[in-house]
This record gives sequence, structure tokens and C-alpha cells, in this order.
Amino acid sequence: MKRPEEERPLSRLSTQVAQFDVSGKTLLLPRMNPFGSRLLAAAFRAFGVDARVMDTYKGLALGKEFTSGKECFPCQVTLGDVLHHLQGEKERLGAGFAAERYVYFLPEADGPCRFGMYNKYQRLILDRFPDLRAVPIAYLSTSNGYAAGILPASRARYFRRLAYVTVVIADVLERASWRVRPYEAVAGSTDALLEQAVQAMEKLIVEVGPSRDCRRLYRMLERYLAAAAGLLDPKRPRRPRIGLVGEIYLRTHPESNQNLARSIERFGGEVVIASVAEWFNYVTYDRLLRVRSRWRDLVRRPANRGLAPLLRDTIGVLAEHGYQSWRQAQVYRCALRCLDIARDHSVRSLETWLDHNRHFNFAIGTEAALSIGGALAYIHDDYDGIVNVFPFTCMPSTICAAILKPLLHRSQVPYLDASYDGTVQPNRDLALRTFIYQAQQHLEQRLNGGRRS
Repeated sequence: MKRPEEERPLSRLSTQVAQFDVSGKTLLLPRMNPFGSRLLAAAFRAFGVDARVMDTYKGLALGKEFTSGKECFPCQVTLGDVLHHLQGEKERLGAGFAAERYVYFLPEADGPCRFGMYNKYQRLILDRFPDLRAVPIAYLSTSNGYAAGILPASRARYFRRLAYVTVVIADVLERASWRVRPYEAVAGSTDALLEQAVQAMEKLIVEVGPSRDCRRLYRMLERYLAAAAGLLDPKRPRRPRIGLVGEIYLRTHPESNQNLARSIERFGGEVVIASVAEWFNYVTYDRLLRVRSRWRDLVRRPANRGLAPLLRDTIGVLAEHGYQSWRQAQVYRCALRCLDIARDHSVRSLETWLDHNRHFNFAIGTEAALSIGGALAYIHDDYDGIVNVFPFTCMPSTICAAILKPLLHRSQVPYLDASYDGTVQPNRDLALRTFIYQAQQHLEQRLNGGRRS
């Protein structure tokens, strides 16, 4: 790539990082979890957007070159992905490369997490390359529940609902892989089957997406999960179950966490990672809590002027919450008829595990609330160990570690912090082996009624 020029005016942070109609453009999606990103791209294609999932981790050197090291690791990875992809497009197309044909999709979140600023930061980096300045960044935001505007209003609501269903289906397929792969009779058969499932699901989502005929998606899901159940070797005993919580990108991006789930399986554990749908459910639940707070304020300080918009917002968020709960229950009901995957926790139940806000408070925000509540829910469900996965220096996950570590120590449940910044720690495998050994002891003790074997 050419060396960068000087930075451009900050006004482009609002004009070239925006919510706008991406129809007719090539939408570039960063890859997060292996299945979910592909199904989300299929949902975009179902509504006429040429969405592509970029290769990941191949441009990490570029991502690190144009960051200072103070950013969290996902910023470096996603920046490297988009720079690597656009560099490849320039080499492939030559003089035919036109930056304005592409749109880079990078959502954001409000609150104290630095993630909310990374699309602005990456805008500054893209602007340092003259041939990439015309690539705009489109985003969806938690501030409005990912509801507004990168598709025409007539299609945006229906796209969001289809996208949510694809996220839940991807979660279920991931959970099927974690349930079956450690116990498969033929090595590699689970990965091969689920790759077929994802490819078939991508095609079907594009076909049925505009009609939102989810029943066809459910039937296909059932067929592949029934086939996955047939791969299990019934002679293999259950392993200690390990719950993975933490920052959403790191815990679901295998390359960034150095294939942590497969490493745990290799050393004798069975993994369940907190779902991606959990975050979408949390965003909606947080909006519901804010609406309730506005009602309390209205009761204390009555004002007719604010009643109509509050009623409209209340009806909207209740409808969205109800829709998500309904669709997620449908998908898991179909899945559980075929395979005993781990159920997902409701966000409301995770809040109860915070012990009336004694451990943490949803009003603070961030993923720490979900990670703390999720870890305690896993322990209640007889998991045998907890791993907290996060980028090095991540503030919410550091808070989570400070709260969880003493809680799980008192409960005598194995706990491991796993932070990542792209380097490989020399004692990583030893720490994982020791952790899995402790989890195996916990499983044996639990099965023996609390007595040590």
C-alpha cells in the first residue's frame, strides 16, 4: 500500500461515518463468529444488498501498523481486515477499482466501552489513503436498538427481524458444534456437516428472506441438527462443561482468541460460549429499562407534552422485546427436538443473578453485567469452570474479573482469565491444561455428591 498522507478534517467523521441507504453498494462485513457473520450477510443479500464477509486476521500486521497499541484488540483486527480486503480488491481490479462502490459496515455501541469510537477512528485511518477516502462507513447503533437506517424505511424493520432470526440460528449451529464435536465418532465429521448446513442456510435465507417464512429455515435447521445428533458416539462420557463469557468479539472470533474453544476441547473439556443473540436481547432489554425510567419520571413530574412519544416508544420496545423472545423460543424449541444443546439464558434472568444489584448493576451498562450474570447462571446450571475472554486492557472485562474471581473462588469453581492482544503467551497451554484438570476434578466431585474422589 502507499504510505498515508496527512489526516483530513474531522468533519468527515459525521459525513463519512453515517447511517444511509447501502442499496446498490458492496457492503463489507468484518467476520466475527464463523457462522453468524455469513448468515447476516445472507440476510443483507435477501434484501438486495451485495454483502460480503471479509477474510479475517490476514491483515493483522496492517491493523497494528496504523494503531498505537492503546486500542483494544478487536479494533486492530477489524482495521487490518478492511485494509487487507481493499488492498486485495485494488490488486485484483487494477484500474477498475472504484472505492465509491464499497461500504464498510462497522456498528457501534454507546456507553463507556471504546468500541463506540472505532468506526470514527478507522475513518481517520482510511482517510490517510487517497484511494480509500471514498469508502464510506455505515453503522447501526445500540442507541436506537439497531433500528435505523442503512436500508429504506419500508424494508429496514423487516431486515432487522430477519437478521435477528439468522443470529439465533447461527448461535444454535455453533452450540451444536460444541455439543457434538468432543464426542464425534469420526474426527472432522461435525465440522464438515455444519459447513454444509451453513452453506445451505445461506442460500435459503436469500431465497425466503423477503417473505420471512421462518418455518422453512426451521425445517432445514432440524434436518441438520438431527444429522449432527447421529454423529455422537454414545460410549464417550460427558466432559466437564466450561462456560465462556467476556467481550463479544474476542469470545466468538476464533483467530483472535487463538482457537480457545478447540483448545479446551483438545484438553478434555466441552465448551459453551455466551451467545451473540444475548447482546441483541440486552440492547432491547436496556431500552425497556430506560422506558420504565421515563415513566417513573413522568409520574413524579407529570407533563402532558411528553406522554405521546413515551407511549409510542413503549409500544415499540415492548413489541420488539416480544418478537425477539418469541423467535428465539421457536428456534430453540426446534433445535431441542433433535439435539440436547445448551439453552440460552434470558437477559432478565441474568439480571436476577446480580443479586439485587449487589454484584453489579445493569444501569452501569457494558458487557460486564452480562458476563457476571452469565457466569453465575452457568454455575447454577452445573458447569464445571468459567473462562473470561477479553482484549488486553478491556475495562468492562477487567471489572468482570475483579468481581467474578472472588465469587467463584468461594464457590470452589475453577476460573480462568484469558486476555488477548495478538501475542502468544508461552504458558498458555499449561494454564489451560491445569484449568481443565481442575474442572475435571470439579465434575467428579459434583457427581459424587460433593465428595472428593
